[in-house]
Formats: sequence, C-alpha cells, structure tokens
Amino acid sequence: MFKNHPKGLLAASLANMGERFGFYTMMAILSLFLMSKFGLDETKAGIIYSIFYFSIYILAFFGGIIADRTRNYKRIIMIGLILMSVGYLLIAIPTPTPVPDGAFGLYIGITCFGLLVIAMGNGLFKGNLQALVGQMYDNPEYSKQRDSGFSLFYMFINVGAIFAPFAAVGMRNWWVSSHGFAYNADLPALCHEQLNGSISLDAARRFHDLSQQVGYNGLDMNGFAKEYLNLFVVGFHYAFGVAIVAMLISLVIYLSNKKKFPDPTSQPDHLHGSIVDLDVNETKQRLYALFAVFAVVIFFWFSFHQNGLTLTFFAKDYTNLSQIKINLGFTTLQGAEIFQSINPFFVVFLTPIVMGIFGFLRARGKEPSTPRKIGIGMGIAALAYVLMFVSSIGLPSKSTIIEMGGLPDVQRVTPLILIGTYLILTVAELFISPLGISFVSKVAPPKYQGIMQGAWLGATAVGNQLLFIGAIFYKSIPISYTWLVFVGACLISMFTMLAMLKWLERITK
Repeated sequence: MFKNHPKGLLAASLANMGERFGFYTMMAILSLFLMSKFGLDETKAGIIYSIFYFSIYILAFFGGIIADRTRNYKRIIMIGLILMSVGYLLIAIPTPTPVPDGAFGLYIGITCFGLLVIAMGNGLFKGNLQALVGQMYDNPEYSKQRDSGFSLFYMFINVGAIFAPFAAVGMRNWWVSSHGFAYNADLPALCHEQLNGSISLDAARRFHDLSQQVGYNGLDMNGFAKEYLNLFVVGFHYAFGVAIVAMLISLVIYLSNKKKFPDPTSQPDHLHGSIVDLDVNETKQRLYALFAVFAVVIFFWFSFHQNGLTLTFFAKDYTNLSQIKINLGFTTLQGAEIFQSINPFFVVFLTPIVMGIFGFLRARGKEPSTPRKIGIGMGIAALAYVLMFVSSIGLPSKSTIIEMGGLPDVQRVTPLILIGTYLILTVAELFISPLGISFVSKVAPPKYQGIMQGAWLGATAVGNQLLFIGAIFYKSIPISYTWLVFVGACLISMFTMLAMLKWLERITK
C-alpha cells in the first residue's frame, strides 16, 4: 500500500492516527457533555461547539505562519501534541455535577479554557503535519502519487477515529452501570428539568418511568436526578482521559520517527518544500485560486460537520437507539455517539475503492482534475441531506418532544437512515477533504506552504463557526426543513466550484 510512497508517510499517518483517536474521543461526546454537565440546550451547546471547532481550524492558520517563519515544522508539531495532552487533562478532571449554585461560571470557564488549549495545540499540529506530508511529494520521484498519498494519509488517520466513539461511549456507560444504573439518552435533560423545576406533567411521568427502567426504586426524584447526572457526567470526564493516553502514544510514534520526515532547512532546492522564488504574477494567480476554493468550501464544511451537532441531536431525539446495542460483557455500547464511528469506518472502507476508481480512470487518461472531484463531492453531500429531508417528513418538532419528555421507541426512526446519510457524506468527504489538502500542497507557492494549509483549515473554521445556525434551526423550525438548509449550502458550493472549473484547472496545470 505504501510501496511507491515516501518512507515518512506511514510514520506521519500513524502519528496522526493516534492524535485523531484522542480528538474524536472528545468530539464524539462534546456537545452531549456540555448539555449533560451544564444543562445547556441545543442552541447554547451548539454555540460553544461551533466556537471550539472554529478555533481549532483558525488557529491552524497561525500555526502555519509560525512554522513557515521558523521553518521548524517538526518542533512546532511536537509542541502541538504536548499542548493538546494538557488540554485534555484539564477537561478530564471531574468537577461537581450538578454544578453548584454560583459555581457555573467557574466550571464552564475551566472547560472552555481546556478546549482553548486543545485548539491551540491542534493549530500547531494539524496543518503543519499536512504541510510536512506535502513536502515529501515535492520530490519528483513521488510527485505523481500526491493525490493517492494524501488519500492514504486521510484513510489511515481515520482508523483511530473509528474506535474513538466506542471508547468514549464504553467508558461513560461502564461508569454508569458499575454504580447500578443503565444508560438512557433522555435522562440527563429530564434530570435538569426536574432539578430546575421546568419539567412538564407528561415529562415528569416519563422521568419517573425511565428512572425505574434504569434501576432506581426510590421515590426521591431530586436525589435520583443528582445521582444519575453525576455518574453520567463523571463517565464523560473519564472518557476524556482516554484521549490523553492516545495523545501520548501519538507523541511517542512521532518522536521515534522524526528523522524520516523532510527538513526544509537542510534539503536541496529541488526537494522537500524548498523555498523557490516564483514569478510575482504566478504567485498571485496561485493564491487567488486557493482563496477562491477556500471561500467555496466554507458552505460544504458548514453542512458536513453537522455530523457532530444536529445529526447527533437527531440520533439522540429521533432515532431508535435500542436497535444498535452492543454488549461487551463489562459494558454496553449504546448511545447517539456511536454514530460518530460510522463516518471514519466508511472512510477506511471506501478509500481503497475510490482510489481504485481514480487509478482506473488515470490509466486511461480520463481521471477528473482535483477541482472537478471537489465539485462532484459537494453535489454528493447535497444528496445526503435530501435523504434526511425525506426521512424526517412528519416527525414532531423539538418543542413537542420536550413537552412529551422524549419520543417512545415505537415513534422513532430506524438507525439505517443515519447510517445511509453518513455513507453518502463519507463519499463526498473523500472527494473533497484529502483532495483539497492535496490541491493546496500542489498549488501553494513553496514559501507559503504552512500558511496555505492553515488557510485551508481556516476556511473549515469559518464553516464550523456557522454550525450553531443548524442548532438554531433544529429547535425552531420543522425538523425536515432544517435539512433543506444544508442541501442548499452544498448546492451553492457545487455550482460555484463548477463555474470556476476551467480557471482552476489551468492554474493547477
């Protein structure tokens, strides 16, 4: 698989795989953690989630500037790994739940500061490692394998992301079950409503019934609410601890393979990311093309990264989770977070197929250009949300569900709907994300490689900053109409990309 690629590619992929395992352990549960820990609704949790996601990617732009100025990509990447480990530690330490009166600002401040440290570390790590991989393919011996190299890199790191949600869910559910209770996705919100006195009569009846179903036989519902919330959230805290272990493994892999990575300060001018002065006009044209693509993909990322927000809310509120229960003996894997493993699983499974198709077309001189692949991917993403729209017609609104205290399983939809959606989104992702990184590494002027990889992530940041809009629509309009917003965003991206296609293909050549 790595036979015709630089030796450092496998090492970089393994280092990123460990980091992604830690990152997606956290991201699988972050929005639900914020709601369970602090009693936030979807909109407020969505705002924090989107600001964090924005910070992760926008700080990669500044991380790229630092690396380009110092030309010491290896050290910057190492510092990033260490910072992320510290950030995970800050949010892994359990704090009181329910949050005591008067301490809300303190504890949510600690959480947000931990997220900021993670974002800073990710900003130093993610884009610069991608730039380092791109420098490997500046060697003419490997240049023709650039697209496939980035696809392999992207596939390999998603191996870590497959198992991360299972680790997070397993740790949370094990902690709850080890204290005599069963997992239930609806209970944290009902516990908060019970404690703040906002629970409706119907919701109170459902709360009482669910408390008995998970193993509580007492009559003190406030006491049960406090105990269940604490166990539920402490399990989340310990799940963040799993991310620390993954980060340390990634750091060991990276440090033990540093010599395999290119060094821009010591390589000959024709290899590995050398600083070459291009014609001023050519430099401008390359940068114009890059920024045009960056602007377009904002709409795609705004839609795609709903997988950790509105699609996760949909899994919690509308999907029959009893149909996806995995018993491991010591714990049961069940929860909305499990869907977070579906996307990376499909990435790993489908990448060889997509690469094989592109290779088949390349051998016959019919392979689409990288910009054309990106445009096609945006159209495919729109189809995923068309499926969600059709499948959501007739479902009750979020406000109705709150009044009811949650939908009974018989009124919930099959998990196959979300599985199909993630399948389609993954195909779109394989046409866009690894190929977008490849496009940047090829078109970016050599002296701006780190900055442009950071700018690609910065465009992702802007799309992520808009994620909270999806959470607002999720609560305020019929659920089926929410998905039409993302259909429109993806189609805007596709048609804009296709309109610029000839110009982008000329620049790429």
